[in-house]
Amino acid sequence: MKTTAGAGAERRARLERARLMLLFTPELCPAGSEPLAILERALPHLDVIQVRIKEPGLGTAPARSTCDWARHVLALVARRESDALVLVNDRVDVAATLANEGLAGVHLGADDAPPELARELLGPHALIGLSTHSARDVTRAEGLPVDYLGFGPVHPSETKGYARGLGSEAAWIAAQASARPLFPIGGIDATNAGELAAIGRAAVCRAILGAADPREVARELAELLTPAD
Repeated sequence: MKTTAGAGAERRARLERARLMLLFTPELCPAGSEPLAILERALPHLDVIQVRIKEPGLGTAPARSTCDWARHVLALVARRESDALVLVNDRVDVAATLANEGLAGVHLGADDAPPELARELLGPHALIGLSTHSARDVTRAEGLPVDYLGFGPVHPSETKGYARGLGSEAAWIAAQASARPLFPIGGIDATNAGELAAIGRAAVCRAILGAADPREVARELAELLTPAD
């Protein structure tokens, strides 16, 4: 059995190799579909799953629903013997509760708990991600106890409510400026993911969750994000 320190080092090594992150948001799956079935089809091509539960009228989903969904995802990942890292969005308390069940950490937005507090609560071996929206945000993040950055929106995003995007070039510049893995996010799909091949990473949501064939779309996205030799 790995020590806690060993598990933390392994997680960070897997994060460094990661290409495709899915923001698993059950509410965005097609009506009448089974969200976990969609996730299972895409799972072979996913490196990171961020469990992102949103409920109408609430900025942050209740801990119980986030915890329940995260447990379902962890069980699926274990059953399918996937190597995907599983994190939760927003809820540091859920990340702490499920740490011993295999949850790798938490992703924080600008209005969530400060990274310093999350690190204090979760310890040195959890993964902590942070959303950034500008070059200034990326520079500021260099002094924070986080393991990776989200950057965007790269393109207009219905999910995030952004009518304009920062562009793939801005994402590339941000990735070059960051000492940590950086995942561009926002409006990324098979028509534009190739623009991010030089970065080699992306976080997506609707492109997979709303696809007629989630497995094929996830495979195509992972392939498009692979840098050319």
